[in-house]
Amino acid sequence: MSSKTLSQMFGATFILVGLLGFVPNPVVSADGIFVVNGMHNLVHVLTGSAFLASGLFFPGSERRTIQVIGVAYVGVSIIGFLTSGNTLLGLIAINQADRWLHLGLALAILTA
Repeated sequence: MSSKTLSQMFGATFILVGLLGFVPNPVVSADGIFVVNGMHNLVHVLTGSAFLASGLFFPGSERRTIQVIGVAYVGVSIIGFLTSGNTLLGLIAINQADRWLHLGLALAILTA
C-alpha cells in the first residue's frame, strides 16, 4: 500500500472521528468510551487535514507526514500517561481509553 493511500486513509478516519465527536454518541463524546471535548475534536480534524493535505498539496510528502504525525502521537501518548488528571495540557479531555488509543495510534502510524 502506498504512502499516499495510507495518508488518505488516516486523514479520512481522523476527520470522521473528529466530526463524530461533535455529535452525541456512546463511543467518542463527552460521555463516551473515548472522552473528547471540542478541542480534542479539533485536534483530530486538524490531524486528518494534515494527512490529506500532504497528498493533495505536497505530493511526495506523505511518507514524511506519516512519520512526523506518528512521532507527535508518541509524544501525546507519553504526555497522556504522565498526566494524572483528565485533561491533556489543561485543554484536551482524555481518559484511560484515550491514553491507550493514542499509544496504539502512534504505533500503527509509525508501522505504516
